[in-house]
Amino acid sequence: MAEPSKPRLPRKSAFSCEACRKRKVKCNGASPSCSRCAARSEQCVYSLAPTLSYTKQLEARVAQLEDALSKSREGEEVRKTRSPSSAESSSSGPRIKIDPDAEDLTRAFEGLNVENDGRVSFHGPTSLFQLPSGLVSGTTPTSHYTEELEGRKERLVNSAWRERAFEQMAAMPEPFQYLLDSHWCWIQPLWNFVYRPAFTRDMKINGAYYSDVLLNAILSHSVRWCKAEPQVGPLLDSYDGGAQFSHRALTGVFGSLKVGYAGIPSIQTLLLLSAQECGRGNRTQAWLYSGMAFRLLDDLGISIDSRKYSGSAHLSDEDIEIRNRLFWSCYFWDKVVSLYFGRAPTMQHSRVSPPRMILDDTAEIEIWTPHGVSFTDGAHYPPTQAHSTSCFMKMCGLAEILNQILIHIYDPIRQSTDSEFFDCVQEQAKNLNDWWDELPDYLKLAVVDLPPYSPPSHIVILNCLYHTINILLHRPILCSRELVKARPEAYDSNHLVQCMASATSILSLFDLYRRTFGDSHVVLSLAYSIYTAASIFLLEIQALKYAAPGTLDKLKFCIFALERVKVANPVITTALSLISLELQKLQINIHGLIPTPIPETKQEHPQHHQSPHQHPHHPQHSQSPSAGSNQSRHVSPGHRHHQSQASIATQVQNTDPENPPVMGAYNTFQHPGSGFDIPNMGEMPQLPPMHLLGGMPNAGMTMNDPGSYEITPEVYEAFSYAQPITTNMTPVFDQGWG
Repeated sequence: MAEPSKPRLPRKSAFSCEACRKRKVKCNGASPSCSRCAARSEQCVYSLAPTLSYTKQLEARVAQLEDALSKSREGEEVRKTRSPSSAESSSSGPRIKIDPDAEDLTRAFEGLNVENDGRVSFHGPTSLFQLPSGLVSGTTPTSHYTEELEGRKERLVNSAWRERAFEQMAAMPEPFQYLLDSHWCWIQPLWNFVYRPAFTRDMKINGAYYSDVLLNAILSHSVRWCKAEPQVGPLLDSYDGGAQFSHRALTGVFGSLKVGYAGIPSIQTLLLLSAQECGRGNRTQAWLYSGMAFRLLDDLGISIDSRKYSGSAHLSDEDIEIRNRLFWSCYFWDKVVSLYFGRAPTMQHSRVSPPRMILDDTAEIEIWTPHGVSFTDGAHYPPTQAHSTSCFMKMCGLAEILNQILIHIYDPIRQSTDSEFFDCVQEQAKNLNDWWDELPDYLKLAVVDLPPYSPPSHIVILNCLYHTINILLHRPILCSRELVKARPEAYDSNHLVQCMASATSILSLFDLYRRTFGDSHVVLSLAYSIYTAASIFLLEIQALKYAAPGTLDKLKFCIFALERVKVANPVITTALSLISLELQKLQINIHGLIPTPIPETKQEHPQHHQSPHQHPHHPQHSQSPSAGSNQSRHVSPGHRHHQSQASIATQVQNTDPENPPVMGAYNTFQHPGSGFDIPNMGEMPQLPPMHLLGGMPNAGMTMNDPGSYEITPEVYEAFSYAQPITTNMTPVFDQGWG
């Protein structure tokens, strides 16, 4: 008797894994694990062969992906053909520059090992984890190193384009996709914490460079800016407004540390948590999370150039690329978080550190679009090349200059001598000038020739950080009366020119940024630049004992800008408190810096006219009245008296000193140290096109000519008696470096 045939399965379940068949649910048939089994961490078993229709579907998708990859390569060739001068920034064209010192790899390091549980760790020759051995191993051959780099670069670029094509075909539910896209747009090009191709690939297969903890950290970090956007805000309600992401990231990373297994995703998670707590003003948590990340960096041997390992750990091209990127991301974050909180930087670059080099530069030629920004009147942001790779590399070079400034000028524990201090200013001023001269035109924003719309956010922040560091470099010597007396060569008005030019440039760049993108995507580093610029205008008032109208307008702009961005960066409340206390010490009518929309009867100063940066497609338009155009006021000496300062105040006097003018109608100032109470922020005040130093016509800098200052010796000497506001934004009772 013939054996009865087995009943045929319904067509809809002909190709499903065993688990999905038993549950009678739809299976996507993914390999090696379907989405449902992967989400449940269950073993995925396929007992049936795939159907013909499923096989054809896979073939069609592969053909579609190959076509997308081919078009991407064709677009790359077109860009190279159209702009041969920018070959250094193209994905396949930049010449790999080898540092001669880094190429001398005569010393190789032992101790980088892959342990039994799969983790990579580093232990030196004195540790308990390897037998005692000599410190130096044999000479590492370097003759073929350049050829190896070219091969690594080609493999990495091809892999990155392939993963980006797959990523575009994938789908992720909201609000996760929206928050992740926000991170790739506003955060990743600036800090480069996460290597995108490896992260998105391993997200699908649960690989080594992805973890749910890291994903939650990215989502939590993006919630800061996206929670107010109508597209995603309501979707966050089921996640406690996004608080669940932060909780999962925090508990997850400490869970991994508890069991003693922490890899690269753990470092990236800690960096994102540190950045998030930094913006909130939780300086202890931010400082500790960053320190843990730097310690893990050493534990995994990432702080040492992979070329100096003796080969005990076989690292792939992608492993080396990710480790190099992560080292410089940590290095950059170390300088910035040290600057925010007035602490000494931890990480230092040496001859054995990973090279400042990125081989996969596919992000350089990608098109950058401001995610989450909608423009009025149907306008669109024009197609703009991202230049993310070159921007990050230049940012790291700027961080190396900042590192020297923090160590030799602002570290009170180290106590540099006057000679070391002055030499550092001279040397780093040269390095900073060289850095600016070598900055490519596509990354350089000159205030005299700003574009009609803002370039990508990371490029604006790069320029603002340059001007911020320039102020931090020149401001101390500007205010060092004893040093000027001891070293006549320090008596140079260029220090004042640099501070004033950079402060005014920061305001112009920020004005361009917010007119294009609005206030909702201002990161803390950009807000810190505004805070630093405000310190120069406060310093001018303190030195000259006089609050010129243009200076008050600049301060007003700074206060409004900081008030509008403190929602996403609550730590800015501390900065506003420091500014308000400084204004009270200077006996400036604080309320006068907060204008109300009362029409002006007359305009006495020609510098108050329409801002030159009005753009037709901005999300926000600012046409506030030029309140304060007749609000000049003398400041009663609150600290020191000096004959030259008194003569300056007399020289610039425009009104009766016994009857200073009333500073207009005001909102209420809430409480000393609590910030400015602005119930209805309204629109931003306009920037005057000229800054008059103390109101003197011969000491003015126009926006079209930053080098037009003419400073008398009396003016420069007056600044040496002033004390600048603190460089950090810690509360008044814990000033850090001071």
